[in-house]
Amino acid sequence: MTQTIAPRVRMLVLLFLAVTGALLAGAGPASAHAALTGSDPTQGVVVDKAPTQVTLTFSETVSLNDDSLRVLDPKGTRVDNGKPAGTSGTSYAVQLHSGLPNGTYTVTYQVVSADSHPVAGAYTFSIGSPSKTSVSVSDQGAGGGVVGWLYGFGRYMSYAGFIVLVGGAAFVLACWQRGSGVRAVQRLVVSGWVAMTAATLFLLLLRGSYTSSGKVGDVFDLDLLGQVLQTKTGAAMVSRLLLLAAAALFIAVLFGAYDKREAEEKRDLTFGLAIGGTVVAAGLAASWAMAEHASTGLQPGIAMPVDVLHLLAVATWLGGLTALLVALYRAPADLPVEGSAVRRFSQVAFGSVLTVVATGVYQSWRQLGSWSAFTDTRYGQLLLIKIGLVALLVGIAWISRRWTAQLADTTSKATAATSAPEDSTLESAPEAVSETASEATSETVSKATSETVSKTASEAAPEKERVTAGAAAATGTSDAGTAASGDTESGSNAADSGSGSGGKSSGGKSSGGKSSGGKSSGGKSSGGKNRAAQLARQQAAVDATRQKRLRDSDPGRFGLRRSVLAEAGVAVVLLAVTTVLTSTEPGRTEQDAAKANKSS
Repeated sequence: MTQTIAPRVRMLVLLFLAVTGALLAGAGPASAHAALTGSDPTQGVVVDKAPTQVTLTFSETVSLNDDSLRVLDPKGTRVDNGKPAGTSGTSYAVQLHSGLPNGTYTVTYQVVSADSHPVAGAYTFSIGSPSKTSVSVSDQGAGGGVVGWLYGFGRYMSYAGFIVLVGGAAFVLACWQRGSGVRAVQRLVVSGWVAMTAATLFLLLLRGSYTSSGKVGDVFDLDLLGQVLQTKTGAAMVSRLLLLAAAALFIAVLFGAYDKREAEEKRDLTFGLAIGGTVVAAGLAASWAMAEHASTGLQPGIAMPVDVLHLLAVATWLGGLTALLVALYRAPADLPVEGSAVRRFSQVAFGSVLTVVATGVYQSWRQLGSWSAFTDTRYGQLLLIKIGLVALLVGIAWISRRWTAQLADTTSKATAATSAPEDSTLESAPEAVSETASEATSETVSKATSETVSKTASEAAPEKERVTAGAAAATGTSDAGTAASGDTESGSNAADSGSGSGGKSSGGKSSGGKSSGGKSSGGKSSGGKNRAAQLARQQAAVDATRQKRLRDSDPGRFGLRRSVLAEAGVAVVLLAVTTVLTSTEPGRTEQDAAKANKSS
């Protein structure tokens, strides 16, 4: 199965890139949460007398700077004093120069809504009579272009990192504590932390250009970065980075000291890690809730905690699902994820789904306001897609629950059936390895002695007796092979008998041959030990392969893998839709703005 996971992961990555690219490409700069609901002078009006100021009214409070509201004459020259200010509630005005001539004037606005999204637009009015104008009102860069797409991608990665980080850690603590020692699970949680940290820094750099010019060259403008740090969104990102530092300490304890503790010590440490992890996770979720659309509009005091619960439930569900997928595919053969851990996650996921549905219903009512907004607004249409994906995900999860029940039964039966054979096999493995190594060593020493004796006999005997000496050497070799391995006395006797009447000279040669045989025997003995170690490693690999084959032959586990992989694929698309949904103008705001434009 390890050979098939790589193509499946690539498939999920390609699916993520395709869906995210399509959705973010469709999310233009109009995807904001504040809308222009009124203006004075109104759009397209022709006034007889030059006004002293221009007033704009938005659906919610916005942030301004000196260039947020501009009024341009027909030649494109700025005719306001450059100091916009709030007048009352959500209305903002900028003073105009006195004595303005007749002609068509252009009002441009580029502000940031209270929920952190840029809002840009323009309209015209005329004094006396309309005239030609050289001002282009279509070139509004805030929230669009390459920077806007990169900002949307960064938002997706920050959400994905949060889900994997929080959900993976929750899966280990609440469902599978043995998973703290599994490398694949450790890498998953750490990758979530890295993705969220990198995405937050990335968004912090992009923020200035995203809310102003929209130019890539302004990404590294330190002046813009300083302005961002003074905003609510900038402060939220800095707070998120500080909380991520605390999360790094949490990860170090979870995959360090926690994994090395005994079972009784783990129980106490689990409680402390659960409390600390919940506080950090809630703080990370609050960095979104307190800076984005939950902080504005209807009932912000209720909406922000509800949004925190929604984010935590989504992370526990989808992040835990990702951790389960990794555990099913990448856990070692000797440490598979147990059926009890899968059942615990099934219970946790069920509670998370209930929380997601309850909080999602409240958020939908708050952002839509009417049933017609489901079909008449972009927000409602995206919300319908999200609801459909959630329903599909819940349906696949129901299939996974059925496989989970079968996994428990099959695992218990397989354990009872295979425990005895596996134990006997593992017990006999060392003996088999030892016997094989002994045979290899004996054969090696026998060959070495044969070669040494043959060489000695050949050198000591006369030319005419070489055939006889060779035969005697062969006989000596046979004797040496049947004696104890490495016995030098046998080797010496065999050499003497092979040399015939060679006398002292023959004895000298034999002695030399004996010494060479001893060295060869020592080298071959060392080689035999290496061979034994190699055979032991091979046997361990065979045992691991057998355990993995037995584990993967479980039909319940195989079916669960497939269904969880399908859930992960749907979750990738669901997260992309949610990311675009959070940057889209709510249906309630869009309908209010449409009514205001009709009345004007």
